[in-house]
Amino acid sequence: MEIKDNRYEIQGIGLAALAKDYGTPLYVYDGEKILQQVKRLQDAFSTVNLKIKYATKALSNINILKLMKKAGTGVDAVSIEEVRLCLHAGFEPHEIMYTPNSVSFDEFQEAVELGVMINIDNIPMLEHFGTYYGNQVPICIRLNPHILAGGNAKISVGHIDSKFGISILQLKHVLKVVEAYNLNIIGLHVHTGSDILDAEVFLKGAEILFDAAREFKGLKFLDFGGGFKVAYKPGDIATDIQDVGIKVSKAFKAFCKEYGTDLEIWFEPGKFLVSEAGYLLVKVNVIKSTPASTFVGVDSGLNHLIRPMMYDAYHGVVNISKLEGPERVYTIVGYICETDTIAADRKLKEVQEGDIIAIKNAGAYGFSMSSNYNSRLRPAEVLLLHGKAYVIRERETFEDILKHQVDIGL
Repeated sequence: MEIKDNRYEIQGIGLAALAKDYGTPLYVYDGEKILQQVKRLQDAFSTVNLKIKYATKALSNINILKLMKKAGTGVDAVSIEEVRLCLHAGFEPHEIMYTPNSVSFDEFQEAVELGVMINIDNIPMLEHFGTYYGNQVPICIRLNPHILAGGNAKISVGHIDSKFGISILQLKHVLKVVEAYNLNIIGLHVHTGSDILDAEVFLKGAEILFDAAREFKGLKFLDFGGGFKVAYKPGDIATDIQDVGIKVSKAFKAFCKEYGTDLEIWFEPGKFLVSEAGYLLVKVNVIKSTPASTFVGVDSGLNHLIRPMMYDAYHGVVNISKLEGPERVYTIVGYICETDTIAADRKLKEVQEGDIIAIKNAGAYGFSMSSNYNSRLRPAEVLLLHGKAYVIRERETFEDILKHQVDIGL
């Protein structure tokens, strides 16, 4: 988003005009920014056999998935529904990594039928899978490396008390299960969490993964998960992807030489690829002053963007209706009937009713975590690509709220 021709715009398209044309609240995605992020990751790991598996859960609109496919990525799916969605978007089964958690064996059976790569994260399911399929279906094993990493406890998934993955301390048990059922293991996976800054965290995970991989023959890939940090606020430090690429690639190539096979290296970025490309445009409904704060109430809330309330996440906010003038300190709040703070104590160009506020970094886990809480409607989504705006999801209507409810005639 930049100021040009006396307006805020992306790819030459004015954001205020989008709000006028399509209404608010409105999700807007910069497709060119997404493609740039994919290329950044590809360039950072250009010396190794890289496979990007976009984390579908971050933003699952089929048009975003199709854009990822055109950019050369695969996908990571965490539910059988996401698997179906990725197939619908045009991905081949071998391009899809299925990494569920706490699901029934029925989902695994469907995944086998669909032909996708299956990633198993608990020993009982490994045994169950072995009983049914033996070595007939190649699989991956998700290990928990016991590395505490991530910007928030809710997105730190590689620590010792996490429900995700099989503890690295249980590796001997895993090896016994693999041998007993003659399982066909072709990949190993670790994921420590999100918002990881330091290449050293990835290297620490790599060493644990390499140690485990030495116990398996016939591996084809090692999956390092995701977790690259993007900048949310002024002065924020983001992951130096080039530095991570150089250091991890060097360690990976050395291991491949030792292992005797040129393995593929997989990453599963979500936020890194789509977060900065997304904006949530909202309209100011009311300005309310109290002895402590001046609240700006907008026509959206935690039902559309839950991250500030759920993760205490920071999202930049800009009054795109005002390019000049004095600034005041405001707290941006939503219209949901509970504490619903989007951004507290922020400086904005003086706000008036009807102004449009752009909420930044809304591409990842925005719409995908949205709901109909308070029976509110979910917003439309617009993709900007090659200087054109495309509606990729229509705004919900009241009929959508009633669609799956059954009136029993009371």
